[in-house]
Amino acid sequence: MKSLRTIALKEAQNRISPEVKSPSSKISDFFGANVFDKKKMRDFLSKDVYEKLISSINQGELINTDDANQIATAMKSWAMSAGATHYTHWFQPLTGTTAEKHDSFFEPSGEGAIEKFAGSALVQQEPDASSFPNGGIRNTFEARGYTAWDPSSPAFIMDSKAGKTLCIPTVFVSYTGEALDYKAPLLKALAALDKAAVDVCQYFDKSITKVNASLGIEQEYFLVDESLFNARPDLLLTGRALFGHMSAKGQQLEDHYFGSIPERVFTYMVDFENEALKLGIPLKTRHNEVAPSQFECAPIYEEINLAIDHNQLLMDLMEKVARRHHFRVLLHEKPYAGINGSGKHNNWSLITDTGKNLLSPGKTPKNNLMFLAFFVNTIKAVSEHADLLRASIASVSNDHRLGANEAPPAIISIFLGSQLNDVLDEIEHSRISKKIKEDNALWLGIPKIPQILLDNTDRNRTSPFAFTGNKFELRAVGSSANSSAPMTILNAIMAEQLTKFKVEVDKLIKKGDKKDIALLTVIKKYIKESKSIRFEGNGYSQEWEDEAATRGLSNIKTTPKALDAYLTEKSAELFATTGIYSSREIHARHEIMLENFYKKLQIEARVMGEVANTSIIPAAIAYQNSLIENVKGLKEIGVDSKTSIDIVKKLSEHLDIVKTNIDAMLEERKVTNKIEDTREKAIAYDEKVKSYFDTIRYHADKLEQIVDDSVWPLPKFRELLFMK
Repeated sequence: MKSLRTIALKEAQNRISPEVKSPSSKISDFFGANVFDKKKMRDFLSKDVYEKLISSINQGELINTDDANQIATAMKSWAMSAGATHYTHWFQPLTGTTAEKHDSFFEPSGEGAIEKFAGSALVQQEPDASSFPNGGIRNTFEARGYTAWDPSSPAFIMDSKAGKTLCIPTVFVSYTGEALDYKAPLLKALAALDKAAVDVCQYFDKSITKVNASLGIEQEYFLVDESLFNARPDLLLTGRALFGHMSAKGQQLEDHYFGSIPERVFTYMVDFENEALKLGIPLKTRHNEVAPSQFECAPIYEEINLAIDHNQLLMDLMEKVARRHHFRVLLHEKPYAGINGSGKHNNWSLITDTGKNLLSPGKTPKNNLMFLAFFVNTIKAVSEHADLLRASIASVSNDHRLGANEAPPAIISIFLGSQLNDVLDEIEHSRISKKIKEDNALWLGIPKIPQILLDNTDRNRTSPFAFTGNKFELRAVGSSANSSAPMTILNAIMAEQLTKFKVEVDKLIKKGDKKDIALLTVIKKYIKESKSIRFEGNGYSQEWEDEAATRGLSNIKTTPKALDAYLTEKSAELFATTGIYSSREIHARHEIMLENFYKKLQIEARVMGEVANTSIIPAAIAYQNSLIENVKGLKEIGVDSKTSIDIVKKLSEHLDIVKTNIDAMLEERKVTNKIEDTREKAIAYDEKVKSYFDTIRYHADKLEQIVDDSVWPLPKFRELLFMK
């Protein structure tokens, strides 16, 4: 009887890519075809309602019932003209995935049936709030929750072979008003940042009335053939290989990065990119990443709420399209030990409604001073809330990646590059002249910041938060994460910091300082206060860990303890002043994140025990039995086989250790599962249950190297990583 691995290998070797046809040779011909964008809004709405909807999108103004009914009718007409039969509120609960409940436009009527979609159905729906993670906000018997339309993210049509569905992006809140999703807090953070940033912009340009945060998300991922994936229960159930000895060839030759894209992979990329482009996701870049079978795609920058919606939609789309090509997408941060894991680099900046990037200096002293204000306040904000930013990217899967040789460490620091670092040092140690003749002149002795900062210094891939010319890149976000979590925190701390900055500047102006002197005085103060967060060296080195400790920077390496930052007094003040989270909401989220952490470890432990007991150990024993028969046969003919006996002994040694540790892990799980406090349980799973993983894996991987290749049950790394 052929093993599952043998069957899977044969299937993978015989794959033929499906034919893929682009809708047009020009992307501009079909970009956004499945999106209810501004052009389609103009076509299907009256001018008056269209202008009200645009005002709601840009300014957050409320839409009344009559207008909502007209918008709903227009959406339905457009969607049905494109073939849609159903609609859904598309939201982002705290499961980490998106959610949807489909309803038909169809409704029975007295004379048959009609297609109907009212404004009330557009604006609000009622999913079960107790069935999603809620941290105790909703009891099991208290089911009511609401999804509410987010006009700032356009509706779209999700297309499949079976049919088309109109998807309406929404927030998700409980019956009592608490946010139960990622989007609602993000929108609050963006609103707080907009107000605070505009207030500071008024020092420099009175015409600025709105500031948007922009985001570009680089998405890394692995591909694996679906047959090999299905033959690995650990990949199927946990997203990562819990067992597997590293292939003799991995990434050491550095020949995969930016290499020629394999034909089968290229066909898949073209297919999912076409689908993404039709949904208005502006994908621009595709390439091989560092590890074998690892790839990356990246879009053009967008307004941050839309960018995150698009990334969530993209991850779902990538997985759906992968099935057409008999692939599976691995979004886990570290699916394979021994090679690079995957991140989701978040490139963040601030853009005014006049088109200016606030993190890009200009030709004039006025623009340079404006740049300095936002640049230094960003550094100050991260310095003040480094632990909270660290908590925002914490997860059981990202713990595997942070600090490894392809990801920044758990220590939050900021890389600026030598040129800007020198500029800040010079400002810090210079004297501020009170004799400024022009309102926008820099003080004597401070050099003008160069007009073009882009690429003026080398990149630092070991930095979790790096300035890269006209934006900051948060490199520590994990590939499977919803970027709303770190972006909510980043925009919230920036809003708080800019508000404090304005208060301090206004105090000095009130005392009689000229505006520019007041601005420069506070900027200089912030440069001094935030200096410890700036680091230009190798973030992977032990020297940096030692130096960071002397600077007072935290190095919190595991999620349960990192999450404590959400509940500090400083964080509570931040959330209260910006209105991002109530005390009840943040305690609920803390509980949800801890539960998610230990439950995923619980699943990994159970899968590890099951695979070891039912696949690895039986295969090793069967091979051992065949060797024992071989030894007996050799003895019968008078041959003493030391090699066979030694192999039998090694097999026994590794088998005993695997089985002993599996049993001990099971007992530890039983003890840990009785712990009632969620934080204590998460820490126990991390420090006690997980402590068995490495030992079990090490000895199971040793068995993989000994057991006859033809009887080993699990597809090996060389097959998972190099099967094209």
